[in-house]
Amino acid sequence: MHSPGIVSRQQWHQQRAALLIKEKAMTRALDALAAERRRLGWERIDKDYVFDSPGGRLGLTELFNGRSQLIVYHHMLKPADEHPCPGCCLFTDQVSHLAHLHARDTSFALVSRAPIADIEKFKKRMGWAMPWYSTLDDFNADFGVDGGFGLNVFLRRSDSLFRTYFTSGRGVEMLGSVWTFLDLTPLGRQENWEDSPESVERSAPYRWWRLHDEYAPRGGA
Repeated sequence: MHSPGIVSRQQWHQQRAALLIKEKAMTRALDALAAERRRLGWERIDKDYVFDSPGGRLGLTELFNGRSQLIVYHHMLKPADEHPCPGCCLFTDQVSHLAHLHARDTSFALVSRAPIADIEKFKKRMGWAMPWYSTLDDFNADFGVDGGFGLNVFLRRSDSLFRTYFTSGRGVEMLGSVWTFLDLTPLGRQENWEDSPESVERSAPYRWWRLHDEYAPRGGA
């Protein structure tokens, strides 16, 4: 491995301080980008979609499990898939415990073209616990995923559904933590330091955090 050079302790701290200035600027830029994302227009969904689950057929509304927001990752698992996509699986391995998203009124799910029996078998092999549904229609193609992978964010308001965000490719690489997922949503982290629309209810940062088995139930599983 090539060495960038051996430095004294004082030089190391000087270099680190210079880098920290750039890192803080990047953090502020990401916060501003998330604030802009929260103000994107909403695409109304008027079409009915059907998914297969271990418990039977479901509509898109039911994937919310009673919550206001839904993050959907389109996993590339296909019927009779002998070589599941390693990139999709790497992403799924990094998804954080869903109880923290649930505490912020947000559900998370995977969808794939594979039949539900194949999904359940592969899910068991990988040791994953998140909801995973089989798509039975044009859901993938209608929301920007035609043969590949991607991530969509949906919002539910009474009986109306909207798409609020989409990303794919390298836009998925940094995702997985609770904070990166919430930053994609129209409600955000719902903390009072955020630049959010006035209609978003917010609370103090850190105060809502719990051990994942200590949250009060909110919505379904």
